[in-house]
Amino acid sequence: MEIPTKYNPAESEDKWYKYWMDKGFFHSVPDEREPYTIVIPPPNVTGVLHMGHMLNNTIQDVLVRRARLQGKNVCWVPGTDHASIATEAKVVNKLKQEGISKDDITRDEFMAHAWEWKEKHGGIILEQLKKLGASCDWERTAFTMDESLYESVIDVFIDLYKKEKVYRGVRMVNWDPSAQTAVSDEEVIYKELQSKLYYLRYQVEGSDEYITIATTRPETILGDTAVCINPKDERFAHLRGKRCIVPLVNRSIPIIEDEYVDMEFGTGALKITPAHDIHDYEIGDRHNLETIDIFNDNGTMSEDAQLYIGKDRFEVRDLIMPDLEKAGNLVKVEDYVNKVGFSERTDAVIEPKLSMQWFLNMKELAKPALEHVMNDDIQLHPPKFKNTYRHWMENVKDWCISRQLWWGQRIPVYYLPEGGYVVARSIEAALVEANAKTGKTYKAEDLRQDEDVLDTWFSSWLWPISVFDGIRNPENEEIKYYYPTNDLVSGPDILFFWIARMVISGYEYRGEKPFSNVYLTGIVRDELGRKMSKSLGNSPDPLDLIAKYGADGVRVGMLLCSPAGGDLLFNENLPEQGRNFTTKIWNAFRLVKGWEVADIEQPEYARLATEVFHARLNNTMEALDEQFRQYRISEALMTVYTLFRDEFSSWYLEMVKPAYQQPIDKKTFDSTVALFEKLMQLLHPFMPFLTEEIWQLLADRTDEDSIMVSVMHKPDSYDANLLAKFEQVKEVIVAVRNIRKQKNIAFKEVLEMNYKLKGDNYDASFDCVVAKMCNLTDITVANGEMTGAMSFIVNAVEYFIPLGDLVDVEEELKKMEEELKYTKGFLTSVQKKMSNERFVNNAPAKVIEIEKKKMADAEAKIKVLEDRIASMK
Repeated sequence: MEIPTKYNPAESEDKWYKYWMDKGFFHSVPDEREPYTIVIPPPNVTGVLHMGHMLNNTIQDVLVRRARLQGKNVCWVPGTDHASIATEAKVVNKLKQEGISKDDITRDEFMAHAWEWKEKHGGIILEQLKKLGASCDWERTAFTMDESLYESVIDVFIDLYKKEKVYRGVRMVNWDPSAQTAVSDEEVIYKELQSKLYYLRYQVEGSDEYITIATTRPETILGDTAVCINPKDERFAHLRGKRCIVPLVNRSIPIIEDEYVDMEFGTGALKITPAHDIHDYEIGDRHNLETIDIFNDNGTMSEDAQLYIGKDRFEVRDLIMPDLEKAGNLVKVEDYVNKVGFSERTDAVIEPKLSMQWFLNMKELAKPALEHVMNDDIQLHPPKFKNTYRHWMENVKDWCISRQLWWGQRIPVYYLPEGGYVVARSIEAALVEANAKTGKTYKAEDLRQDEDVLDTWFSSWLWPISVFDGIRNPENEEIKYYYPTNDLVSGPDILFFWIARMVISGYEYRGEKPFSNVYLTGIVRDELGRKMSKSLGNSPDPLDLIAKYGADGVRVGMLLCSPAGGDLLFNENLPEQGRNFTTKIWNAFRLVKGWEVADIEQPEYARLATEVFHARLNNTMEALDEQFRQYRISEALMTVYTLFRDEFSSWYLEMVKPAYQQPIDKKTFDSTVALFEKLMQLLHPFMPFLTEEIWQLLADRTDEDSIMVSVMHKPDSYDANLLAKFEQVKEVIVAVRNIRKQKNIAFKEVLEMNYKLKGDNYDASFDCVVAKMCNLTDITVANGEMTGAMSFIVNAVEYFIPLGDLVDVEEELKKMEEELKYTKGFLTSVQKKMSNERFVNNAPAKVIEIEKKKMADAEAKIKVLEDRIASMK
């Protein structure tokens, strides 16, 4: 068949992905093989593919495709997260555009709209991942609101409630006024803002004196229930036990003392608003202060504020200042930089708020999850994140697991008419519980289910278990076969609120870790170091990149500079480099398939070339195994990249290539094809489409054959001395080629080469290779002085290329003197290192041997150079 001049990525990608899908190569069922399991970090159902997804899923695909080639039973479970806050916001916005308010429809009607939205938009990102080449088991696609996963979440809530780990109470939470729900600490993003510091004075009750406080939030004075001073602050000693008046509302509040107050901040006096600041809440709790909630759930002023009722909190900040100034309470205003919390999901400013919520007691649950990461039962890559993990887990707080939303797993709590509640899976089970608890007979309409849903993370923390139905059916065949999973690829930004929580649930519900290794990717940034985002407009569309450079080119580009835990500085040179590499591989393939094959004897140079490359291949496969063991994925790609580009394409193919219009012997050709196949297997995890295309064309295949289900050979033993010897041969070849280049001697012009013997240090076994690669007639011992020759030294052997009048003796002397100077400097630096007792005593024996060899080689080279210079003068 005629091979196209250019590789067509788009045609190849569609063809082979369909083939893999049709053949069911991605699907896994339990069998006798060793399982290899990865669960996808489920992207939000609202999401579309972005550069972070590209990096994360490319790494996952590399790991699963390599595991398949190793003969493992690979199961990569895909799926999406229902993303309560984000999805509800999307649906509310859609309804708004249709003239429908969420407040005007029932919960069931809203849920119908939400499911309709999910069915229309929810699968977009998974379809996009297919364009990348992600080899997920699509038959297992899961969604956190699927019936089995939904029921698993409910069962876990009930179980933890029975274990007295779940409780209900009024606590200070992070309130998102836009989504009108509580959010976790981890979903709050703190930003530094240019703000104002307002100095306000409160009149001391029964006197003309005032006490001045400083605040960034003057609107919250309407909820003040105390002013606090530090007991060590003598400036306010005379005010101890007195009271003061809250401006505008004229409420009398106590002046209290607490060591929490920083005497250096502001005036040293602090207003206390227990309902709207976590630290104020704790002070209020210690001093039994009244709590006045001045905000409605949407961030407007409540009836309890007394003033500005119904107006937005930030509008009130502007309105209250003239009123305070008019009342004589404003002292001054200063510029001030402070950190303000924003909701990760809606970007609304978070409002600390007292709220009745459901909480999970984390202290005991977190202990095994901390222990098993610290002792490396679960390994983080890179391990630097262990410190972050430990800090979080040692300081773990109770988890607010309720959200004031409709889209999500509804909390399985049913309230009784006269107060109290029961916890049950369904209304039917709740009635049984309620009747048994009270001795009464209730009807379904008598009970009221809790309106809230569970935090999204409360479903995704079960993901590695629930996708195999391990909560509802803990002894089923799949959970026992696939769990624990092998690797998790995720970002460090969710190390605590997803990864750590999965570890917690794994030990709580399986008595086992959920995965053995966690590979933490870096963040994809632009050339200026900014995180790529739509809002900044600095993020290319991944699908546009794939259309331009091919999926393989983009995958290679993403991985070329993405060490674990290190950020990737992305620019389009990277996928372009990936595309150029695909072109190089394709051209090498066309070269090999273009050779005419004849039944002739194999030349010695071809036999040697094949032997050397086999050794190089096995040496590289050993290195690759180690790199994958250490999750150095970027390094692993570079190792295969250089093996193909430098060793195979630039050296091996050049060595075995037949002369112009001459055939190649069958033995060498067959060996070359076999080596090409092995290289395609090594490259396949990184470049699945191109490698499948070439592998299929390299030999006759059946309809059931695919590189992705072929078995990769393990490294064989090899001769390390052969590789070391060939490195010296390369130096000789490069030196001769440099001479041709310097003197503008065409390759077709035949040269000869002589060498000077120094004892028995010359190995002629590769002379046939050197002769072919340099177009030499003879390689012989030099007799007498070599005049009219260019020379060079490799491994203390001096080589000469006779060129007659083309040689400039003065220029040659100058070059050798420069080389002698450099070599002497190099020898001095090695000698200094070897005279350092500390280095010699602490360095491994192998390192000492290498340094000794460097000294010996440099000394021998200096001797040869000095002799040669002396003979030319």
